[in-house]
Amino acid sequence: MQSSLDQSQPRSAQMALWLGILFSFGFTALIWWAGQRLHAIEKLPDQGASWYYWQLPNPTLWSRVTAWGGYLLHQLTIWGAIYYAQTRVKKYTKGLQTINWVALGANALFIILHFIQTHFWYDGLAQDVSIFSSQGSVIVMLVWILLMENSRRGLFMGKRAPIGKEIGRAARQYHGYVFSWAAIYTFWYHPMETSSGHLVGFIYMFFLLLQGSLFLTRIHVNRWWMLAQEVMVLFHGTMVAFVQAGPTGFWPMFFFGFFGIFVITQMHGLGLSKAWRWLLGGGYLALVIGIYTWRGWDKIDEIVRIPVIEYALIAVLALLIGLVLQLAKLFTRRKAVLVSDQS
Repeated sequence: MQSSLDQSQPRSAQMALWLGILFSFGFTALIWWAGQRLHAIEKLPDQGASWYYWQLPNPTLWSRVTAWGGYLLHQLTIWGAIYYAQTRVKKYTKGLQTINWVALGANALFIILHFIQTHFWYDGLAQDVSIFSSQGSVIVMLVWILLMENSRRGLFMGKRAPIGKEIGRAARQYHGYVFSWAAIYTFWYHPMETSSGHLVGFIYMFFLLLQGSLFLTRIHVNRWWMLAQEVMVLFHGTMVAFVQAGPTGFWPMFFFGFFGIFVITQMHGLGLSKAWRWLLGGGYLALVIGIYTWRGWDKIDEIVRIPVIEYALIAVLALLIGLVLQLAKLFTRRKAVLVSDQS
């Protein structure tokens, strides 16, 4: 993977990427080390799947102001950087532009501020919004990636889905705003706690923020680095489910669901040989047979739940983007008619 990432990349891009990765792991280690003092914070009893455990029983004005204020400032800053890059830089470059360094610095600053905010006021956005909003934002991002990448790698075994070019173009043009919202919203949703799920989740968010800072550079579209953003949800989702419910719980739904999407779609954008693709597909089937021989074949439907949901949502998302494009065209035509009538 290293050789693939380094090939033909200028030194500034390589340095930013690898320093960003080191920062992600190093800061996560700091969260773990410093987070031991957070165990003393009182929390309400767990109330089920729709309940987020890591929040204050009695939130304060400052816990809300710091969480929402930090989120909004972070969000608007990165949206502003993306807009500047799209309107001033415009083209992909091999090295980093000044705005990339600004975005990297801004994300690092807000990561540090969220760390401080957690230890002084603790609460994240979870106090005021549903846990499903955080999960949903990541799902939107993952589905958007599948749609956006359809023209490059296809959706089903390398075959493209019949999605209009204009829809794909719009998805690519605006994906930065959507992805930064998904990452930054989820980042500020959680306090910087030390559970295994939180720690892996923060590494994932740090990677997404790093990727979002490298916009309009060639390393931003490196296929191996892009894949890392997609498949980390496999490890994060599986780990969280395993920790919550143990070896007999629902972890295979996440493991085989996201592994299945990798086999059906994601691995076909890597330039792998046919032998490697058969090997990976065969490995997936072997694991399915092994796990469900032990687990029980009556639960085999678990492996298709996530793929069915995500591929169905691709169709929904494509329709929504298409509808917005048609409404925009209609609005433009009516505006042109009004201007013509006035003249």
